Amino acid sequence: MGNFYGTLSLPCNDPETASLRSFVAVLAVDDALRAVMGDGPKLALKWPNDVLLNGGKVAGILLESLVVKGQMWGVAVGIGVNLIAAPDMTQVEDGAVYPVSVKVESGVDVTPDGFLKHLAPAFAQWDRQLTTYGFAPIRTAWLARAARLGETITARLPNENVTGRFDTVDENGYLVLNTAKGPRNIAAADVFF
Repeated sequence: MGNFYGTLSLPCNDPETASLRSFVAVLAVDDALRAVMGDGPKLALKWPNDVLLNGGKVAGILLESLVVKGQMWGVAVGIGVNLIAAPDMTQVEDGAVYPVSVKVESGVDVTPDGFLKHLAPAFAQWDRQLTTYGFAPIRTAWLARAARLGETITARLPNENVTGRFDTVDENGYLVLNTAKGPRNIAAADVFF
C-alpha cells in the first residue's frame, strides 16, 4: 500500500479548455475521497487544484500541455493523493498548507487501486459534464466546495502578491479577488491563507 500517483492524457488543442480540466480532476478527487472516507472528515477545494482534508493538503493536480512540433495536441492531468503518508513539513514551502494523509486524518486504509476504482468513474462523469454543458456546472460545483470563499487570501504571482477577499471563480476559471484597488481576476498563482 502507498500513496496514489497517476497521469491521464487527454486530447485537447485549446489551452483554455485544457486548463479547466484541473477543476474536473479536483472535483473527481474530492468525490473519490468522499466515497472512500464517508461523511466524517471535512473536505474543501483550494483554488485551483488542491484538495484539503481537515484543513491540510491531501491531494494536488498538475496539468501539462502535450506539444508535438509546436502544436498542442493534448493535456496530461497528473494527480497525487496522500493516501498513507504525507511529506514532512520541512519539504513544504513556507506559508503553504501543511500536508496530511487519508490514513492519519480519517483512519481509512485504501490502496491506490482501490482509490482509482472511485476516481476513474468520477473523473469520467465530471469530464462529460464539461464537454456536454461547458464550464458553468463545473464552476458551480467547485464553488460549492471551495475553501475560504468570502475570506481574505493572498495570491502569489511571479512579480507581486495580491491580497483580497476571495469572491468567486469566473467563467474562465480565474480566481477573483476583491482588493483595495477593486476586483482582480488572476489566471495563475500560488494561493496562501
